Amino acid sequence: MEIAEFLRRYPPFSHLAEDRLDRIARAVEIEHFPEGATILRQDGPPADALYVIRKGAVELLDDGEPLDLLGEGEVFGQFSLLAHGSPSLTARAREDSLCYLLAEPLATEALETEAGRSFLSSTLRQRLRAAADRVRSDIGDPRYRTVGSLIRRAVVTSDTGMTVAEAAARMADERVSCLLVPMRGSWGILTDRDLRTRIVATGGDPEAQVETVATFPVRTVDADALAGDALTEMFAAAVHHLPVVEEGRVVGVVTDTDLMGIGRHTPFALKSAISRARTSEALSEAGRDLPDLVVALVDASADPVDIGRVIALVTDTMTDRLVELAVEQLGDPPAAFAWLALGSAARQEQALTADQDHAVAFEMAEGADLADIDRYFAELAERVTAGLGSAGIPRCHGDAMAVHAPMRQPLSAWETRFRSWIAQPSAETSVLSSIGFDYRRQAGALDAEGPLDAVLRGARDNPAFLRHLGRRALAKEPPTGFFGDLVVERRGEHAGRLDVKRGGITIVTNLARVWGLSAGASVKDTLARLEAATATGALDPDVAWELADAFRFLWDVRLRHHAEQVRQGFAADDNVDPATLGTVARSGLKEAFRVIRRAQRLLASDLGVDVG
Repeated sequence: MEIAEFLRRYPPFSHLAEDRLDRIARAVEIEHFPEGATILRQDGPPADALYVIRKGAVELLDDGEPLDLLGEGEVFGQFSLLAHGSPSLTARAREDSLCYLLAEPLATEALETEAGRSFLSSTLRQRLRAAADRVRSDIGDPRYRTVGSLIRRAVVTSDTGMTVAEAAARMADERVSCLLVPMRGSWGILTDRDLRTRIVATGGDPEAQVETVATFPVRTVDADALAGDALTEMFAAAVHHLPVVEEGRVVGVVTDTDLMGIGRHTPFALKSAISRARTSEALSEAGRDLPDLVVALVDASADPVDIGRVIALVTDTMTDRLVELAVEQLGDPPAAFAWLALGSAARQEQALTADQDHAVAFEMAEGADLADIDRYFAELAERVTAGLGSAGIPRCHGDAMAVHAPMRQPLSAWETRFRSWIAQPSAETSVLSSIGFDYRRQAGALDAEGPLDAVLRGARDNPAFLRHLGRRALAKEPPTGFFGDLVVERRGEHAGRLDVKRGGITIVTNLARVWGLSAGASVKDTLARLEAATATGALDPDVAWELADAFRFLWDVRLRHHAEQVRQGFAADDNVDPATLGTVARSGLKEAFRVIRRAQRLLASDLGVDVG
């Protein structure tokens, strides 16, 4: 049959069994659309069929602006049909076109197969990415550029057998701050900072081979990466130079100075100001520049998840410096300790609305006086917490801070507490574990993460605990209505808005935590947990990819909202007015929330619990 042979060439039909494909092919309807005909109307009646283009071309439009052009074998109308909701885009015949129409039962039969679900996942990811790209491109900021466009000159390299002195002379002659060093079949790098710290400051031998001083292997960046992404990568890795690679070949080097052009406020400048602060007051003053830094990174179209990481790293710098200042004033601590970031700070997923979540774990030697030890850390905790508060990071309303005695415990007590949370889950402990199981050492010398990670990996062996934690991930639904419309607050100060954090981002975080723990993973951040769950087979890769795209898109919406509030002089919040986003972004929100709701149903099925 001609129709069956045609469909067999394209997804989602290409993997259908022969008899099923023949049955679908016999039942399809054929319809002709003349050039310019509107097939589906944006925000109009729901699609009543799945459309497959047999001949011609169909363009997808947002508010009359072309977004995509579909050709032979491509499909449209699937999301509107399955959700029984209005199309998010207009479909219009670009030229005379012939389409096969599959009514809902036929479409469902094709799309509910494994191949169909994979097809939906891939097209949904494309939709979310297109929405994010459109939102970013609408900004029109000239600083939205690639790293490759910042390269000013050809790369300068060392010769085989070159000494450190000769390398320094070449750097001076060429007026560059780094030299790439060919070594071990790849590249190392020597920077002017390396010369100061490894040779001048230590009295090192200038006649030593340059390979003995160079950093290897060197961290690189693709030429098509965005400047904002490169800046956050450089900051997170604590490096100041990134060789730029194009098609496997190093074509140049960008420096932090090159990337400073994305704005007056940069992570490097802020980190330097915080690290140099001699008093908590000076540190707090520097820390209050964080909102301007976030605006600069958003304007530069940096990856939203990377921006959240930069905020967390700046908070790390503030915390570490405040701990140092407190120790200078209080004297040496009575026991080895770890200052632990909790929650979003531990996951390095912070925004301008983040509050403080932290704890202290300390070593308890035999015969030590617990009261004396606790008095010291209580004072240290108050100084650090007050300093962060003065820098604009508010105290936690839920008291998950080291200023409260339950959050200052010997490491052995934290291990016992973790085991009890897993062994005897309750409503109270699910709240605590959802924060406490996301932890990361920010300051102090005690290795608290290793022992706690060992306890955490045992959570996979307790189905009752996973179900209990899972119910927390299912307790709140994303803000979509029956027909896929966005649900906003009806009354109060946030009327007409939706909470993009609680309604979406937090749900993804909770889902990832359950799947990550069920996989026995000790990683903390959301995307890493999804990857770990996928690697162990605990989570379908398509679901993980969908959730990751939804997560990143929601973060982009959230941070752009924060940046606009900062520009207008308002305090940041997470309550977004969908009317301010534009049609494509609103469509992206709907798709993201649908992804989250489907993932909730999958988790409920995995755990054998009811969906909230």
